[in-house]
Amino acid sequence: MYFKISKKEFYSALSTVSRAISANSPLPLLSGIKIDVKEDEICLTGSDADISIKKTLKKSAEMILDIKDTGSVVIEARNILELVRKIDADEIEVETIDGTLTKFSWHTAEFKLNGMNVADYPAIDFSQPEKRFALEADILMKIITQTCFAASDKETRPVLTGVNFKCDGKQLECVATDSYRLARKIVTLETDNEFNITIPAKSLNEVGKSSNEIARAFEKQEKILIAVSDKKAQFWLEDTIIQTRLIDGIYPETNRLIPTDFKHELVVDARDILNAIDRAQFIKSDGISIVKLSANSDEVFISTKSQEVGSSVEKIDTVSYQGEPIEISFSSRYVLGAVRVLGGTVVKISFSGEMKPFIIQNVDDDSILQLVLPVRTYN
Repeated sequence: MYFKISKKEFYSALSTVSRAISANSPLPLLSGIKIDVKEDEICLTGSDADISIKKTLKKSAEMILDIKDTGSVVIEARNILELVRKIDADEIEVETIDGTLTKFSWHTAEFKLNGMNVADYPAIDFSQPEKRFALEADILMKIITQTCFAASDKETRPVLTGVNFKCDGKQLECVATDSYRLARKIVTLETDNEFNITIPAKSLNEVGKSSNEIARAFEKQEKILIAVSDKKAQFWLEDTIIQTRLIDGIYPETNRLIPTDFKHELVVDARDILNAIDRAQFIKSDGISIVKLSANSDEVFISTKSQEVGSSVEKIDTVSYQGEPIEISFSSRYVLGAVRVLGGTVVKISFSGEMKPFIIQNVDDDSILQLVLPVRTYN
């Protein structure tokens, strides 16, 4: 293996695939980046067995790539990233010598890193599943930002640590819940499909971190290809493939949890309610911030109380309120998270009762819905 490559593009590619590598991998080789040098391209792979990222580098106007000899090696991700980052040259020559020992040279400098045998690296099947659909880059980012935050971070119910992607015909429904809140995003696809899979929220967040590739796709008005099977899901971002395993188990039927009959409706400026809750949330009891919303046709208040810290009451302006007076308490963190991801300037909050789940929506976008469970208080 022997090639010359632009340092900037090489380091960027190494950084991309390294995001899939776990610091506590049970397999020593999965702590490394696999480098496959072919006749006209270089493939870099990083994986922790759950998520795998593969990036292909080819010669272009932006990147120098001169391949003199093919071959493969695995190099500890931390070591190669640290070395390449600190190289003060525009181009690097990389060559394997004496088995897996790999030499990096530029100008008058030369470094050698011990590699690992690529034959021992786990086989990763990047073949594309048959079920495919395309999403615009900004739609994919909205799905990620508007749902992943609501997934559970506890492994007691593994299926809830993911986002459920369910498609029947052209309607794609993406749902995440941790049993205390729920986020649902509905997207219309161009082609018919049928599947019901749960993708780890962690993997989707890694897709979201590929902001450069997604931004370029958005600029070019290109759609991002997503391919799924009953075992894996793939996201194709230009020359990068992000592949993830799926979560086993049946995702709970969440539609029955979403109320459809409402007795109270509050329409309010998103910034006003965010600021009021944010100011109130530092007042906590047992480390938890519970905020009360009191509303009637004349005024709306955000309040909180803690014997240890103190109390607060703040009146907020409203666009409108319909229904009888209501008092409802909730986790400030859950409502702040829900309102922030809606992306609108005005939000509608619909209540079915003081101890029933309530719905938060962007008045200008009915494709996204946030649900929060209230909290019982005794003060």
